[in-house]
Amino acid sequence: MSPTLSSSSSSGAPRVQRSWDARAAWNFVGGGAGTGLLVAAAPALSAGRPYFPAGILAIALIGFGLSMVWLEIGRPLRALNVFFHPQTSWMSREALLALPLLAFAAAAVIFDQNIVPLPPQLHQLAAPFALAAAVLAFAFLFCQARMLQASHGIPAWREPALQPVIVVTGLTEGIGLLLLLTIVTGPPPAWALLAAIVALLARAATWEYYRQRLQAYAPAPAIAALHRVSIPNHALGQALPAVLLVTALLVPALVVLAAVAGLALAAAGAWLKFTIVTRAAYTQGLSIPFVPVRGRK
Repeated sequence: MSPTLSSSSSSGAPRVQRSWDARAAWNFVGGGAGTGLLVAAAPALSAGRPYFPAGILAIALIGFGLSMVWLEIGRPLRALNVFFHPQTSWMSREALLALPLLAFAAAAVIFDQNIVPLPPQLHQLAAPFALAAAVLAFAFLFCQARMLQASHGIPAWREPALQPVIVVTGLTEGIGLLLLLTIVTGPPPAWALLAAIVALLARAATWEYYRQRLQAYAPAPAIAALHRVSIPNHALGQALPAVLLVTALLVPALVVLAAVAGLALAAAGAWLKFTIVTRAAYTQGLSIPFVPVRGRK
């Protein structure tokens, strides 16, 4: 389902679209964080970290996001139509990717878990299934970014610079959740802390570039909504976790610092995406760039 312009007002002024509400935003939050976590969990498994807790959390987040879309559509039979237009719809491509994505992630979880004893040969299958799930997860995340850009009537969504924001934010959330899980999986390795620092810097850079691009043509209310979330996001979602991550690198015994930093990274990403989908989603509105003057051609 694509956002449409509301006809409730005859005014040409920009107004917030009404087709996608908080449920659609939760799809981007849950799906983005879950797929980002699957991308981060695959190399972690190869490095000897357990896949089981990360895989379970990722599956739950992706399932939650998809259920929000199902609730937004409203009619269960109508929701099946989302599978029938992959040639034209990024939402259809996302839905089609979800099935094998969840299946591969579930298989990796089953083969990695130690609750039910399995032969060593089956445990070795966790890594290839996790890698396949990570590849599909990245494709799923890319579909989410393209879904927003396909909504040409919303300047804050159609801007091409939003695509890297959505992708990088999802990956940053995933690394953050992986660090949060170190509370139960053990101290985070140095490579995970360094990856989180690189990810948060990339998110800050793509976010500011996106905002700069919108300054030229987006409606003022949309720019104001993004500005209101930008300063606290840089403070709580960028600077705070950066300090915690550097400290965790210097003092590896302080595991809780990495977990708190990971939680801040994930929460900030959710806040950004929720703002983009629900509060900055103003229509273009009508404008007359050149006013005709009587008697002139």
